[in-house]
Amino acid sequence: MNEFTNAIVATAPGGPEVLQLAQVPMPVPGAGELLVKIVAVGVNFIESYQRSGVYAVPFPFTPGTEASGQVVGLGEGVSTFAVGDRVATAEGTACYAEYAIIPAEKAIHVPAGVPMDVAAALPLQGMTAHYLMNSTYHVEPGQTVLLHAGAGGVGLLLTQMLKERGARVITTVSTEEKEELSRIAGADEVLRYEGFADTVRELTDGVGVDVVFDGVGKDTFDGSLSSLRTRGMMVLFGGSSGQVPPLDLQRLNSGGSLFVTRPTLGNYLLNAQERSWRATEVFSAAAAGTLRARIGARFPLVDAGAAHTALQGRVTTGKVILEP
Repeated sequence: MNEFTNAIVATAPGGPEVLQLAQVPMPVPGAGELLVKIVAVGVNFIESYQRSGVYAVPFPFTPGTEASGQVVGLGEGVSTFAVGDRVATAEGTACYAEYAIIPAEKAIHVPAGVPMDVAAALPLQGMTAHYLMNSTYHVEPGQTVLLHAGAGGVGLLLTQMLKERGARVITTVSTEEKEELSRIAGADEVLRYEGFADTVRELTDGVGVDVVFDGVGKDTFDGSLSSLRTRGMMVLFGGSSGQVPPLDLQRLNSGGSLFVTRPTLGNYLLNAQERSWRATEVFSAAAAGTLRARIGARFPLVDAGAAHTALQGRVTTGKVILEP
């Protein structure tokens, strides 16, 4: 095997232009690890925060936690995977690369019938959708949900899963194209962002929704709180429009004894059983055709910066992937 391979490396924090293709030493799997030849990489908002310095990471830095590929090497003690297996993960490191190391305990077997590009589009956003509606707030049949960015990667998957559960789903989008995608995914009502809180009140006869799943953040947060019913829950799971300023807790009191939480996927993958539960349900649904992942944009690995520009511009729908 070659001693060097290609990866995206940022030598210092900055804009998308800092993501440059470079030669790096071929990674070597240690005990309990897999060496994976990457087929596709999922691009996620957190990587733009890391690249820009909003989230502290050591530089030089290769982004990427989500990918699919084929096992080409095994570290000592690995017995659950074999060379040639198709795998995916939402918990890798330095996956913007031709080869990456994935801990065996955090790897997912990709079932037959799931293409490898789809396998890269599912782990992070699919398991995020799963924990949001099953664990952060357990949505019951007949409840009403407000979901922002309905045509985004999480939005399209979560809408399908919520409708399968029997919930009423109200989404927000910014364009006619995104509205059509959200409706195809099953949304009952699709709104524009302007004035959405008032419209939600009208659609719920003044009561409000049981839960808001908000990955947009700063631009939607106040309206999301105003959309909740008494004792409703605000689930802020991202900030594509920017981070939410500090909150006066009296707002929760005056809004009707509201709840607010800021979850992250890692805290919902605390052990092998939890990881297996989420991954199995998501990938089984994809293999059965009841859950469809939309890949909205593809970029070659060398154009990782352009992928970040597209994602941060909020012009993409579904999942953005890189292909080495």
